[in-house]
This record gives sequence, structure tokens and C-alpha cells, in this order.
Amino acid sequence: MTLPAYYDGTVTPDDNTPANNAINNRTASLGRVLFNDRRLSVNDTISCASCHRQANGFSDPRQFSTGFSGTAFTTAHAMRLGNISYYRPGTMFWDKRAASVEIQATQPIQNAIEMGWDTAAGGMAALITKMNATTYYPDLFNFAFGSPTITEARIQQALAQFQRAMVSTGSKWDTGYATVFSATAPNRNLGADLPNFTAQENRGRTLYFTPPNQGGAGCAACHSAPTFALAPNSLSNGLDAGETRIFKSPSLKNMGVGGPFMHDGRFTTLEQVVEHYNSGVQAGPAVDNRLLRNGVPQRLNLSVADKAALAAFLRTLDDTALLTNPKFSSPMRK
Repeated sequence: MTLPAYYDGTVTPDDNTPANNAINNRTASLGRVLFNDRRLSVNDTISCASCHRQANGFSDPRQFSTGFSGTAFTTAHAMRLGNISYYRPGTMFWDKRAASVEIQATQPIQNAIEMGWDTAAGGMAALITKMNATTYYPDLFNFAFGSPTITEARIQQALAQFQRAMVSTGSKWDTGYATVFSATAPNRNLGADLPNFTAQENRGRTLYFTPPNQGGAGCAACHSAPTFALAPNSLSNGLDAGETRIFKSPSLKNMGVGGPFMHDGRFTTLEQVVEHYNSGVQAGPAVDNRLLRNGVPQRLNLSVADKAALAAFLRTLDDTALLTNPKFSSPMRK
């Protein structure tokens, strides 16, 4: 894929693509089928796309997703997948339990609630037997890998390639920033007003990229452009008092269509997210220092207008091109 000029040497070190699984059209196309195929669940009812919906930034509009049984629910919100290729290795899932996109790819398949292929159901071996009995998977694996052999590793590679291809470069912010980007300008011209933005959106952009001690909100300290993925050294965002756990965050791309928000989906609107960072950060041993002032949770004290401007800026990160690109839609018959 061709990336904008600002996806340069400052971004490429964050790319988690391993040398043995570079994206190619054939394997990513197999990944597209796997991602959308309900036959990968134990009872043919759930696919990856059931909970990671393209129109919602590859997230779920529900707080928690329904598993294959139709009666049990996941315990975490299905996170957005855009720009997953720029998550640092060892930070997959909210709790960072998977070391790579590949390892992440088959864990939901083997989850007892999500897609049902746990040990009691026979695990991946039983799923592979099922796939071998289809009329299409042996041919598709032969198309992608040069032989019809289906293995968990090949399933992981194909799903990972499809997900890594979900790079977001078509948002209103991307369009505007491309016109002012300069690799040699101070801060790469991230501070420049964007010509396609409204005055409110540019005010929100200023707040986003300006540190709190200079009158801004300081969001970019943890969620940096152009990927808007979470900085690898980030700690807790202070959702609950005394929190000791550290959750990762997906890229902020497609936030406007990707709610609810946080690992437990507790916030339903962008405005609630903004208010949390404005006045709701709670003290705890794991809180990130960037959210503290003099050792206690900072209060930004943004005006009503500034909070609305910051939410408006976050909506400029929505990428309609990614949300509607047929390459990421389901190829399965309805």
C-alpha cells in the first residue's frame, strides 16, 4: 500500500509487521474471508466481523458483544482495529496479553464465550478439520500459501495480514495535514491550522497538541499523530480510584463511530471521554504521570466551548474511506 509522506521514518519503527509475514494480496484476501466467515465459530453464528464491524471502525456499537451461544457476553468492549499495525509488540488486547497480531488473531476463536473452539469443543484441531471439509478453504489456502494445508499458524498469518492492512489515512485530519506537512518544520507542522477545518475543529486541534502547562489538553503526549496509537510507555488513565491494572488503548482513528469507549465501554459519547480527562481522572498507583500535576490528578478546567472543540477535533479522525472500502467488507454470501 502507498502511505502518505508523513508516514515516514518517524512512524515506520512502530510498524509491528514481522519479516516472515509481510502483507501480500493473496494472504490478506484469505484473511478477509476468515475474518468474515461465521463457520469459524463452533455453531456457524459468529465471525470476527460480528463484533468488529467495519461501519463502526471495526468495533462493536454494543457495550459487550454477544458470543456464539447468543446468551453469553464478552467481558470487555470490542476495540477498534484501525492502525493495529502500529501497536507495539506485546500490547495486543486491552490487557496486553498477546505478544503479536498473529497470536491475538486466534484467541477469540478459542474463547469459550466468543467463538467457542475451546478445549471442550476440540480446539483449533477440530476447527481445522471442519475447514478442511469445506469446498473452499483448501483452495484458498493453496491460493495464499502454495499448498492446501491448513494450520493455526497460517490462519494467524492471514488474519493478521488482513487486520494490518486496516491503515487509516483517509480522515479529514489526514486530508488537511497532508497540505501542511513538512518534515523539517518545527514539530512537523502539527501546530499549523488545517485549511479544511472549521474554526472549532482547529481550536480542538490546538488543544489536542498543546501541553496542559501551555493551556492545552495534552492528548498528543500519549496519542501521537499520525497513527494516533497509544504511546508504548503509557500507564493507567485513572478510570477508577486505586487502579493497579494498565489497559492499552486502540488508535483514536474512527472514535466518532467507534463507541462505546474504554475497556468496559463505560462511556457512550466522545463528550464523556473528554470530560473524564478534563475533570474525572482518579488517583491510583498506576496512573500515568502525564495525567498528574504535583503528584495528583490534573484538572484541565476546559471551558464548555473548548470541550466541544476537542470533541469536534476527535471526530475529524473518522476515516470514511476505511469504513466503506470494499476491500474490508464481507465477501460472504448473505
